[in-house]
Amino acid sequence: MMANWTQLYSKKLTTAAEAVKVIRSRQTVYVHQGCGEPETLVEAMVQRGPELVDVSVYHMMTFGAARYTHPEFEGHFRHTGCFIGSNVRPAVRDGRADYVPIFLHQIERLVEDGAVRMDVALMQLSLPDAHGYMSLGPSIDVSLTSAKHAGHVIAEVNERCPRTLGDSFLHVSEVDAIVETSRPLAEYHKPETTPIHRQIARHIAEMVPDGATLQTGVGGIPDAVLECLVNHRDLGIHSEMFSDGVIELIDSGVINNARKTLHPRKAVAGFVLGTERLFRYIDNNPVFEFHRTAYVNDPYVIGLNDRMVAINSAIEVDLTGQVSADSIGTRIHSGIGGQVDFVRGAARSRGGLPIIALQSTTKDGQISRITPFLKPGAGVVTSRGDVHYVVTEYGVAYLHGRSLRQRAESLTRIAHPKFRDELSRAAREMRLVPPPVPVSVTR
Repeated sequence: MMANWTQLYSKKLTTAAEAVKVIRSRQTVYVHQGCGEPETLVEAMVQRGPELVDVSVYHMMTFGAARYTHPEFEGHFRHTGCFIGSNVRPAVRDGRADYVPIFLHQIERLVEDGAVRMDVALMQLSLPDAHGYMSLGPSIDVSLTSAKHAGHVIAEVNERCPRTLGDSFLHVSEVDAIVETSRPLAEYHKPETTPIHRQIARHIAEMVPDGATLQTGVGGIPDAVLECLVNHRDLGIHSEMFSDGVIELIDSGVINNARKTLHPRKAVAGFVLGTERLFRYIDNNPVFEFHRTAYVNDPYVIGLNDRMVAINSAIEVDLTGQVSADSIGTRIHSGIGGQVDFVRGAARSRGGLPIIALQSTTKDGQISRITPFLKPGAGVVTSRGDVHYVVTEYGVAYLHGRSLRQRAESLTRIAHPKFRDELSRAAREMRLVPPPVPVSVTR
């Protein structure tokens, strides 16, 4: 067996320039996403740009330069994104790239059913193990399914790619070409954590029970929440992704996954976004079990975790509880992602807490993020019927099962104080809240 796969591996070795010659005009090319982006292969594909026409480049968020979205490649490449990162946002804004609004756990079904045909998959993989299996490293997500259904798979085998465990492997026999590299992985560096983030985090940490299973994202608020959980016990992870912030909590024993009701003793995720420190930490680490997003983000699966705490962010929330999280008005900013998957999953969980967390203002305090109406054209990611908890630095509003009047009153209370009178007036004008009724006194 050893001789068979090693010989096969040697036969498939080639250069990046040679490997990407298989890409043809009007084909769809999947790019391994996040920190797993195969940057050498992407660079080689872009070099071929002038000789290609209408190639669709399909992926979620990546951290590379995404030169295929630049104006000079219009007509040669067109990006289709299920989640929009900063590197492709200008192209989406200018109409040179497309955005697909879809729940994260449903993307793989498109590939499996043939609704999206993957002609070529560009993957970054770890070195093969003794049996010829190569790990997808930091990003299993929808990439494993995309590779298994692609017509042609090109593997950038990077000796610096971590070997992660779980449903995370492709065998040498499952790829068509191999390009060996040794380069640092694309990194995600966490943003600054502000005092406001910490105040929001303190409210959330007070809600989290010992023995909870957490879904955490990236950003100032999720990072601050992790910092506030140092005195908790027996926490677990079931999350579409996590970042560097979990390392200290695992090392200190706060996160031990001991009381999880699904995959006990394992931190389960679809991918990670982080730095070299995190990549080394997850390498061959049996604490972590990686799975495809179709499984990790399935609301039914999520709900099998008791005390599931899902923490997600918002761009704005209106007075009825509608959450916009993927767009600023008509301008697409990110994507639906896994927010609804985990909000609904946590709602199914015994003792679950679906939480939407946001800072009360933006633009240096000039604009309230709790608003009478969402901006014209803004997408509703999480419906008012799905929302349970909304948290700002001013407190917690519980909306589930509450009337529109109760929702408007609760959300106004956690808005920034300078906007509360304005929100109260708007609520009365919208007939969400009745005007004060004068009371006559009989003498």
